[in-house]
Amino acid sequence: MPLVAHTQLPTFQRLHEEGEDILNPDRASHQHIRELHIGFLNIMPDAALEATERQFFRLIGACNQIAQFHVHPFTIEGLPRNQTAQEHINQYYETFSQLKVDGLDALIISGANVTHEHLQDEDFWLPLTEVFEWAKKNVTSILCSCLATHALIQFFYGIERTRLPAKRWGVYAHKVIDRKHPLIAEINTRFDVPHSRFNEVFQQDLEQQGIKILVASPEAGVHLAVSPDGFRIVYFQGHPEYDAISLMKEYKREVMRFIDQETEQYPPFPEHYFNTEVQAVFTAYAEQVHSALKYQHAIPNFPEQDIEDFLDNTWRDTAKAVFNNWLGKVYQVTNQDRRLPFMQGINPDNPLDL
Repeated sequence: MPLVAHTQLPTFQRLHEEGEDILNPDRASHQHIRELHIGFLNIMPDAALEATERQFFRLIGACNQIAQFHVHPFTIEGLPRNQTAQEHINQYYETFSQLKVDGLDALIISGANVTHEHLQDEDFWLPLTEVFEWAKKNVTSILCSCLATHALIQFFYGIERTRLPAKRWGVYAHKVIDRKHPLIAEINTRFDVPHSRFNEVFQQDLEQQGIKILVASPEAGVHLAVSPDGFRIVYFQGHPEYDAISLMKEYKREVMRFIDQETEQYPPFPEHYFNTEVQAVFTAYAEQVHSALKYQHAIPNFPEQDIEDFLDNTWRDTAKAVFNNWLGKVYQVTNQDRRLPFMQGINPDNPLDL
C-alpha cells in the first residue's frame, strides 16, 4: 500500500511526479486499513538531506503490505545546517519530543558524515544516543544505515569501528548467508549493494556479540545483520537506498574537492560501478581538469549528463524486497500486540536482547 502525504513535505510531491502512488489524507481516510507510523531520523548533511528522504520514502512506498505508511521525518541537535536546510527542517520535520508522545511503530536512522576520529566526540553523539535509548524501549524495530549502524553497535556493545586503509566505495557483489531468515525470504541469493564508507565493523566482532549476519561480501564485508533476537534491530553497512546516480554524485563532489584544492589527489573511480564508456568520459574529463588547472584556464563542466544513461541500478529490486519483508514483520508484530516488544519477553535494557 502507498505512502500517505500527511504533511506538505515536498518529497511527497516529488515522488508523485515520478509515478509513485501517494495518498492524500482525504483518500486515506476512506480506506479502513491499518496505519503504520515510521519514524525517519535524517542525520545526513545538507547536500543529501532531501535526496535521502526520497530514497528511503521510495523503499517504504514500494512495500505491498496491507497498511498505509505514515513516515515522520525528524532530526537531532549537533548537526551543522545552512539556512536552506534549516528552513526545510523547521517547516516540514517533526520534533523528537513530539514523536515520543505520539509513538512510532518502527524507526529508520540514516547515515551521516562525521568530522572526528571517534564517534563519541561528535556533537550529535549524545542526542543520537538519546534516540537509541528511547527507541529500544518503545519501537518495535529499528533499521540503521551505515553510520547509524556503527554508532548503535558502539553504544550497545562497545565495539568501535575500524578505519580502513582506503575508502570502501563502489558496488559490490554479496551473498546471502542465512537463507531461512524472514527478512531475506524470496530474494536473490546473490545481489549487488553500493557501499560508501571509510570505516567498518567486522563480521567476527559482530558474531561474538550474538549479532546474526544475513548478507555479506568477501570484498566489502557485512552488509545486512540483525540483533540476536532476529528482528529488533536491523543493521545495514551498505546503502540499499541509493539511486543509480548516487555514487556518481559522490564522485563529482570528490572531483570538485580536488578542483577547489581541498585534496591533493584526484579521486579514483568507485569500484565496479562505471562501465568502460563512463570511464572513458571521466578519464578524458580528468585530463581536461589537469590541463585547465596547469594553464589557469576555465574548468569545464562536469559531464554528468553524458553518462547518466550508462549507470545501472543492480540493487533496487532486492532492496525493495528486504524493506517489504521488514515492514511486513513490523505489521505482523504490531497487530499481534501493540504492547510489544515487552510482551515477547524481551528485556530492552539488555543489549543482548536487542
